[in-house]
Amino acid sequence: MKKIFLSVALAFVLSTSFSQTFMHGAGITIIGSTTGQGSNSDIGIGEGFTYFPRFNFVETEALSVSVGVPLVVGISTVTSTSYDPYGYGYDNSSVGFVLNAPLIINLNMGRGSTKENTQKFGYFVGAGFGFHHGDFISDMYDPNTGDYIGSYSSNTYGPAANGGVRIGVGRKHKNIEIRLSYMKGLNENKPNVFGIAGAFNF
Repeated sequence: MKKIFLSVALAFVLSTSFSQTFMHGAGITIIGSTTGQGSNSDIGIGEGFTYFPRFNFVETEALSVSVGVPLVVGISTVTSTSYDPYGYGYDNSSVGFVLNAPLIINLNMGRGSTKENTQKFGYFVGAGFGFHHGDFISDMYDPNTGDYIGSYSSNTYGPAANGGVRIGVGRKHKNIEIRLSYMKGLNENKPNVFGIAGAFNF
């Protein structure tokens, strides 16, 4: 039994290459975030650019394991309905800045997993830890002056995950990627951050 186990382990090691292959892609992202600040949840929707550099540090013929940073930089439009101490409601909106930068380890299968893989279809899934900056409308009031506090910025960090598919374009490894992402903030207002991205991988 021990010989069988050692033989299987040796075969896996011999069929696996440890590398530092660099791959990257760029595209557009829609990212949304919510927070429970105040009596209502504020919602921010951002649109921007994404750039995703990654290094494959394990590769086989069918898959790879990579580490990367799917960076998102964009502009957010934030809306909120708030109520003053007298019960009057106010609809508020503003334009802000959004930045999302998680460090993700992905398992990549099929197309786009390596530069040598030319299958027509591929997919990936991964997890890691990220940082998120967002600008929000607030429904808070200053208890000393009674003035309405109209907006604030949030910097948070927490666990992150993503997954998606890759569709081959051309004869080589180039592909179109559709990616879904999620991050849960652990500090400040503990926002939930969702994203959907479309990118072209070189």
